[in-house]
Amino acid sequence: MRHLPCLLLSLLLSLFSLHTLAAPEILLAELYRDGIDPGAYLVSEKLDGVRAIWDGQRLSFRSGHPVNAPDWFIQALPATPLDGELWAGRGTFERLSGIVRKAQPVDAEWRELRYMIFELPGAPGDFSARADAIRRLTAAAGIPWLQAVEQFRAADAAALRQRMAAVLKAGGEGLMLHRADAPYVTGRSDVLLKLKPWQDAEARVVGHVPGRGKHRGRLGALLVEAPDGRRFSLGSGFSDAQREAPPAPGALVTYRYQSLTVQGQPRHPVFLRQRAAAGESAE
Repeated sequence: MRHLPCLLLSLLLSLFSLHTLAAPEILLAELYRDGIDPGAYLVSEKLDGVRAIWDGQRLSFRSGHPVNAPDWFIQALPATPLDGELWAGRGTFERLSGIVRKAQPVDAEWRELRYMIFELPGAPGDFSARADAIRRLTAAAGIPWLQAVEQFRAADAAALRQRMAAVLKAGGEGLMLHRADAPYVTGRSDVLLKLKPWQDAEARVVGHVPGRGKHRGRLGALLVEAPDGRRFSLGSGFSDAQREAPPAPGALVTYRYQSLTVQGQPRHPVFLRQRAAAGESAE
């Protein structure tokens, strides 16, 4: 009986931990499909950043884990709930990921980042109204690192393709389309669509294939397994350092591919990155 208070304390701490790490309910995108009229949507560049949700008091990843941002970064944010991406510019995801996941934030590094807002969780009105509210809120805050994601219109599919080409040429990775008349919703929904020239997916490493030729003595390919049990190899996309010290069996990796074969296998899969241990991702 004398151990009962300790057991109760342990239980309470566990329940508190589960509560604080609960994943927030957010909107997740479906894929854009040919034939959809882009005229009904507001369009923005798809930022290759780290999703971050501000509930008015706490900044967290989409998993619910807290973002260890500097006090000055957090204290300057408005009390209004926000949803957006921590971003350091095009083509900087690896560096960005390292910055935002440090247990002790480095001020100089965080000065390079921006919190790009694309949604106001729970706010009234349709998305067109919320996008206007985001622009007013970020402008009124006067914080250099708090910015609204630019939203624009594409009258038709040709205009959408033209904007997509411009974004890709500039080093971006795609577009997001959000129905202008949509109320705020959460979960995966076709009110939000992503348009990219390739698709991303995740798989678990189940083995290493030894390299040959110039890769002799180091990784040739990763043998991976998709969530549905399909197995295939990832043999490209690795740096020399990654081939010397590849993701271990059991690690979760993100890969990029063009399309699926009739057998459901990814065409031209390319290793992109190892998923962070805390269960975070860019999207």
